[in-house]
Amino acid sequence: MKPGKFFAVALLTMFTLITLSEQTLLAQVTLPRPSPKASLTQTVGLTEVTITYSRPGVRGREIWGKLVPYNEVWRTGANEATTVSFGDDVLIEGQPLAKGNYSIHTIPTTGAWTVIFNKVADQWGSYSYKPEEDALRVQVQPQNVPFVERMQFTIDDMTDTTAIVAMSWEKMRVAFKMQVNTTGKFMKTAQTALSPRQLFYAAQYAYQNNTNPEQAGKWLDASILLEENYQNLSYKANLLAKEGKIKEAVKYGEKAVAIGKAATRTPADLATFEKQVLDWKKSKK
Repeated sequence: MKPGKFFAVALLTMFTLITLSEQTLLAQVTLPRPSPKASLTQTVGLTEVTITYSRPGVRGREIWGKLVPYNEVWRTGANEATTVSFGDDVLIEGQPLAKGNYSIHTIPTTGAWTVIFNKVADQWGSYSYKPEEDALRVQVQPQNVPFVERMQFTIDDMTDTTAIVAMSWEKMRVAFKMQVNTTGKFMKTAQTALSPRQLFYAAQYAYQNNTNPEQAGKWLDASILLEENYQNLSYKANLLAKEGKIKEAVKYGEKAVAIGKAATRTPADLATFEKQVLDWKKSKK
């Protein structure tokens, strides 16, 4: 081979090896996403809610009406469309939405915003969004808030049955109220409670939330029938006392005190409850 040709082949081989090395190196390098991915999971009552989204930054840009146009469908984040999954049927702003996984899109305006729950969860942004796939649309009023650099979702102001889901970015907050049927789910699952402890907790929850007191009484009695313990006996005694059935309250109370004193770990409220039983006994005289 002539020297000139040999040199050209060698040079080409070297460049090829360098290019392959660069490709291999690049394949191994993971760069941070400009809009980091985030996920938020929260149990509201007995219903699990998960929101998955990307968090774009303001980075000195004008957001509303510029980067995010008004009166157009927006992915409500960056990259993939934001998604939300509900473990049970819910109400959104008072309107029913079936359990499932949805993409969240919004239509920002200078007034009320439209929040859209679309049945196609897996989509890139809102580019393939189709309104005929919408499961629900609600309108909400945005609020002005202190500056937030990276967009974020929160689930706040929770009760056993409600929560506020909010998106905040720049100086804007858009929120909707969700409601879950905690009582309905509780009643359904409580029917399968088998252990004395499960039955007791079912009865306690039902009494505290004024949910079917008659059924709650049956669960409490079933718990006691399966196993008499300080917890269920003292609770029964207090309920009877509230109904004015002092003689029966003393009967259950004394049993509870005896079991509490014999227990390996003394109940924290035993002394207070024992005094209560003594007061009941005095009131009978």
